[in-house]
Amino acid sequence: MTEQAKQRPEFRNINLFNDVPTYRLPPAGFVSILHRVSGLLMFLLLPFILWMLDASLTSEISFDGFTAVFAGPMGWFLKLVCLALIWAYLHHFCAGLRHIFMDVNHHAVNKQFGKSSALTVLALSIGLTLVLGAKLFGLY
Repeated sequence: MTEQAKQRPEFRNINLFNDVPTYRLPPAGFVSILHRVSGLLMFLLLPFILWMLDASLTSEISFDGFTAVFAGPMGWFLKLVCLALIWAYLHHFCAGLRHIFMDVNHHAVNKQFGKSSALTVLALSIGLTLVLGAKLFGLY
């Protein structure tokens, strides 16, 4: 056994309250978890997405009813749901492009590129969500 292997800490029983809160997840780990969360969110809200598509494309009358729902008393809540869907789609798309790029360029797979590309995905998805959210809530 080497000297370095003897110095590494060995965890046999991980205490949920002591060890997990002190663990520092790298940015690539956050992107991976959020990629799964965004996919699950889009899957669970698929009936809402299909309703929005159907109501907006059926006729002019259904489109007016569709837009009236967002102006009604629960419009703010539906706009928040749409904002969550916007974030989920943008994050899932950006993280998917990151994974495709890393699959195509095998030489780009290293620790530094993983960190920088993960931070780029987080910045892009949040920035684009803020821009589209401002449009959704009528700020411009």
